[in-house]
Amino acid sequence: MSDKEKKAEEVEETFSSEVNEDKAAVENEDQTVEETEDESVQSISEVDELKAQLDEMEDKYLRASAELTNMNNRFRNERQMLQKYRSQDLGKKLLPALDNLERAVAIEVEDEQNENLKKGVEMTLESLRSAMQEEGIEEISAKGETFDPTLHQAVQTVPATEDHPAETVVEVLQKGYKLYDRVLRASMVVVAQ
Repeated sequence: MSDKEKKAEEVEETFSSEVNEDKAAVENEDQTVEETEDESVQSISEVDELKAQLDEMEDKYLRASAELTNMNNRFRNERQMLQKYRSQDLGKKLLPALDNLERAVAIEVEDEQNENLKKGVEMTLESLRSAMQEEGIEEISAKGETFDPTLHQAVQTVPATEDHPAETVVEVLQKGYKLYDRVLRASMVVVAQ
């Protein structure tokens, strides 16, 4: 072999090795591009999944926050209602004593000793009434008013007259009381029909 042939072979080998290297580099690039595409597709799906998880967690957070706010509002309202109507049970228990004191005051007395006793009962009755008013307990007005079944309990009826038109309260047999807007005891009344 001549030097030219050897050089030609060397050039050819170099060229073919360069071509092979280029082919290998192109294949590696293709493979790298495919891997990069796979990784980017994979990372895009991971990003979407993470976004979905974030949205779900944000929704859960907002719901929990709203639920806490609602619970706090409900508890505050319950506390206000308990505070407002705390005297309800005590008021119901004191009403019979109030009735008995009013009956005692209604009795006519003749001598001075009984008169002094009556004054003491009147003072007790007045202090009990003022204490009940301070707590929000007040008497339900009934006589001459239009009959209201939420405030009055009709025990008896009488025929209507000019003085007492139909559906009006003619007489109160037992006073009724309410605590703010709640009825503690309805008035027992006689109603004109």
